[in-house]
Amino acid sequence: MTPTTGRLGRLLNLVPYLLSRPGIAVAEAAGDLGVTERQLREDLDLLWLCGLPGYGPGDLIDMALDGDRITITYDAGIDRPLRLTTDEAMALVVALRLLRQTPGMGHSEAVDRALAKLQRAAGADADAPVTVGSRGDNDRLEDLRGAVERRRALRIVYYTASRDETTERVVDPMRVLVTGGRAYLEAWCRRGRGVRLFRVDRVDACVETGEPAAVPAEAVPTDVRDGVFRPSDDLPLVTLRIGRGARWITEYYPCEVAEEQGEDWTVTLRATDLAWATRFVLGLGTDVEVLGPPELAGAVVAHTRAALANYPEEG
Repeated sequence: MTPTTGRLGRLLNLVPYLLSRPGIAVAEAAGDLGVTERQLREDLDLLWLCGLPGYGPGDLIDMALDGDRITITYDAGIDRPLRLTTDEAMALVVALRLLRQTPGMGHSEAVDRALAKLQRAAGADADAPVTVGSRGDNDRLEDLRGAVERRRALRIVYYTASRDETTERVVDPMRVLVTGGRAYLEAWCRRGRGVRLFRVDRVDACVETGEPAAVPAEAVPTDVRDGVFRPSDDLPLVTLRIGRGARWITEYYPCEVAEEQGEDWTVTLRATDLAWATRFVLGLGTDVEVLGPPELAGAVVAHTRAALANYPEEG
């Protein structure tokens, strides 16, 4: 699905959503819809320009903004949510089946009710054979789930993307969870002496050690309601000037927009370390300029020159 198609679907569902919740706060609506407050406000600005042919007074969608609260005053006939297509219903069925299989998942009754409704909507297609997987090796995910259920310690080979290194460690599994569309093993890491989240698709190998899992009493499950990464003040602060082509990072990373200068935005974000930030900036290409810290700018220049040195000079 292209970004434009995705936004169109969101806009068509936004009006009936707001109609059923007059006076809802922008922050609450953004949370329900899974978008940032900035994106929701941009969607609302676009809705002002949408409506019935003629596009004059009384034809366009209208709304009242009272402080931070939204009320639709004219819906231009868009008063009911869109019906799910068969493909959309099947996608939700598959996602709920995966969620239902996740160990330790709460509110299973609500999932079962939603699944039953979607299966009725999908009709006969809901019974089609579907392989439910996650972003990782399915067999490995099953091995990790089995270790959690049997309460057995694991020896894993794990790739840490922020440091670009692969290490071997012994962990005591606590649970398998899915958040942000990815599966994680939460475990007590004996090497790090703390609770860690390991992305399943970065576990290169795992084997039970034969020992029972020994999770210390002080090990507390991670609160992932606000995401896996929670920036703190002790992490490096990165300041970037980004062009239109890189604005998407503000939707996927905890950024703050400090300034808007025409097409360019100045944003700040916390990075796990400068090595990760270097790879992140390099991946954005020419749509980004590093404003700080100087160490990051220097690292980006050094890596760029090293990459260019691998190409022969023309002429």
